[in-house]
Amino acid sequence: MIHPWLQPTWTRLVELGERLPHALLFVGPAGLGKRALAEALAARLLCDAPRADGHACGHCEPCLWRISGNHPDLQRVVPEAEALVASEADGAAEAGGKAASTQIRIDQIRELQAALSVTGHHGTRRVVLLDPAEAMNGVTANALLKLLEEPPEGCVFVLVSSSPRTLLPTIRSRCQQWHFGRPDEAALARWATHADPGARAMLALGGGMPLAAERLAEGGGAALHARFVRDIGGLQPAEVLRLAGQWEAWLRSKEALAAGFGLPELADWMQRWVSDLAALRLGGRLRFFPAQEGVLAALASRMSVAAASACYNELAQIRKVSRHPLSLRLVLEDMLMRYARAVAGARG
Repeated sequence: MIHPWLQPTWTRLVELGERLPHALLFVGPAGLGKRALAEALAARLLCDAPRADGHACGHCEPCLWRISGNHPDLQRVVPEAEALVASEADGAAEAGGKAASTQIRIDQIRELQAALSVTGHHGTRRVVLLDPAEAMNGVTANALLKLLEEPPEGCVFVLVSSSPRTLLPTIRSRCQQWHFGRPDEAALARWATHADPGARAMLALGGGMPLAAERLAEGGGAALHARFVRDIGGLQPAEVLRLAGQWEAWLRSKEALAAGFGLPELADWMQRWVSDLAALRLGGRLRFFPAQEGVLAALASRMSVAAASACYNELAQIRKVSRHPLSLRLVLEDMLMRYARAVAGARG
């Protein structure tokens, strides 16, 4: 499905035809439909007879393979944890005695290399979808880089990222980047007329991204939001270690895993919370937590602009490593300590 705000981009992709580069990088905030656009492009590239609007026909043999999930020339590379949720497995269960990884592992790239080393099964076109690209660590990214530098004939790589700055510069340089921005007000208004009330309530927290709001609502976002606000709104410095322990258990719970709510999402919410604090200190308006104006105003009154700005920048650095934490507990403790110091007016 191509969402209305992405239709102009889809038209441009279709018009490129055979001039499409061998590697594309779709960049933009989460919740815009970048993955759906990548899937539609893959379907078009593998289809024997695309329709006039550029979409796959849905009836030819390659389309039937793809729809059944068995197309041998379509490789999807996603974190193991996401694949388990997608297949309706128990996301909190352990696979082989080990928790499912939230990263794209080096073994997955090696398996991809092996799959691409043999001749394609249908024609000469093959497609690799990799999402999210920032889920690769340095070793994994370097393994992928070799494929991008010497791509198999007829293979198109489509990488999707919400945090492109965390990618290796060499990865970015090997891809043609396509940037996506927040839908305009008219598009959001059209979406809101058909959206579920729960999704509309999550739009601000989703940064104005419709699909992010829908996913939050479907994944129990209201309960996640309520707990986050309760915990962070009344946090005292002496409670940091206790809360870090509780949040570690929270992020490992069935509910959080099923909702796709992990450290990257929590760090993002922290940064958005502090962004609203800084906005209040500067006389601006709340963007992400408008319903919590009273709590935020009380906190902002104790916080200097310098402390708010410093905390925001520190959280940005934490977000960069949130998909590859050496220790979940230590990252949570660090994040909460920095926030508590900022609210108390201290720096360090």
